[in-house]
Amino acid sequence: MFPPKKTYTVEEALVKLQKYCSYQDRCHKEVDQKLKEMQMIPQASEQIIWKLIEGNFLNEERFAMAYVRGKFRIKKWGKRRLVSELKKRQISKYIINKALNQISEDDYKATFETLAERKATSILGSSKLKKKKKLADYLLYRGWESHLVYEKVNQLFN
Repeated sequence: MFPPKKTYTVEEALVKLQKYCSYQDRCHKEVDQKLKEMQMIPQASEQIIWKLIEGNFLNEERFAMAYVRGKFRIKKWGKRRLVSELKKRQISKYIINKALNQISEDDYKATFETLAERKATSILGSSKLKKKKKLADYLLYRGWESHLVYEKVNQLFN
């Protein structure tokens, strides 16, 4: 049927996870999940995570900073979505706030404005009400604050 799962020694698992963390910043939850997939016992997992932190392979603050920068710049996510995604990864509020503070208010507003205007021009619909709803849903899904969204929607479609 299925071949038996490969078993790892602590050293082999550590090397594999060092490569995993070197390729891209990871959070503790992702590393823990990987260790579970590798069927490591809890004591070995703790030991490996400790060594990854000691070797600076695993750093939640660095992960959160890179995550926020990337998702904001590339996917144009708002702060609500960023906070939600970081909370899913069990990142502390202190680190979340620190990561969000790296986004300047000017960049945040400029990104929101260009995203909203570009999406508004691409929405095809018959009625103004449907266009408003589509734009608002799009921006809210991306995590932009509702007061910004509704203000902008009313500005664009009035």
